Amino acid sequence: MSTSILRRLVLAAGLALAASSALAQVTPGVLKVSAIPDEAPTELQRKFKPLGEYLAKATGLKVEFVPVTDYAASVEGLVNKKLDMVWFGGFTFVQAKLRSHGQVQPLVQRAEDESFKSVFITTDKTINKLDDLKGRTLSFGSESSTSGHLMPRYFMLQAKLNPEKDLKRIAFSGAHDATVAAVAGGKVDAGALNISVWNKLVEAKKVDPAVVRVFFTTPGFYDYNWTVRSDMDAALKKKISDAFLALDPNTAEGKAILDLQKASKFIPTKAENYKAIEDAAHNAGLLK
Repeated sequence: MSTSILRRLVLAAGLALAASSALAQVTPGVLKVSAIPDEAPTELQRKFKPLGEYLAKATGLKVEFVPVTDYAASVEGLVNKKLDMVWFGGFTFVQAKLRSHGQVQPLVQRAEDESFKSVFITTDKTINKLDDLKGRTLSFGSESSTSGHLMPRYFMLQAKLNPEKDLKRIAFSGAHDATVAAVAGGKVDAGALNISVWNKLVEAKKVDPAVVRVFFTTPGFYDYNWTVRSDMDAALKKKISDAFLALDPNTAEGKAILDLQKASKFIPTKAENYKAIEDAAHNAGLLK
């Protein structure tokens, strides 16, 4: 092989390597972040704003929040390199892991996500346990929601209650706050949603727990996390992780961010934590 050809090959290989490295971040100098739309878009933006400003200082990058239309879009955005980091529920993380053949990495989760819970709510005084849902109507959240569908369905099946066979009708509201609205408005007899959103709505007096009440709370399970693509630069991953782990509720900035995220603190997480979620999804027939 001639020296000139060899040089061209080496140059081509170097350009290819540089191109693959460039793909590791969607837009140079910008960290594109999104979240599953489990609440109203305006609420997601409000919750993220101070966190985005904090991450921008920690990473030296411009942090841009990119809203998505549905849960599937958050998965596809990360897998197809249109997003750098996404706030996933446990089930959407599993979907992203499988869809990308393991090319995504969960970095941190709230301490509360080690034992997250869902609640079942109703306005009907005759509904007091899961078995009372037989012949009734029920709303889940999004079909891809861990705490608004997968785990409530899993615990219903554990209680020998099949949503499709034993209930009169099931619906999907698309978001946790929409489930509460459907129950409060009498559109369904009961609903399932995550306990964090429920508590937030009660605290904000947007729902009266004397009228809309919790009749069943699930056992705990791993849920939400912040996930990045595995090809993200290792130094950037560390900066992001360190920033989350450094959030301190004893400082004004840390308290403001943690309160909006409904977190006492953030802790490291790993893909293995979500194996039970993946198994539950297979058992419930939601993963083939």
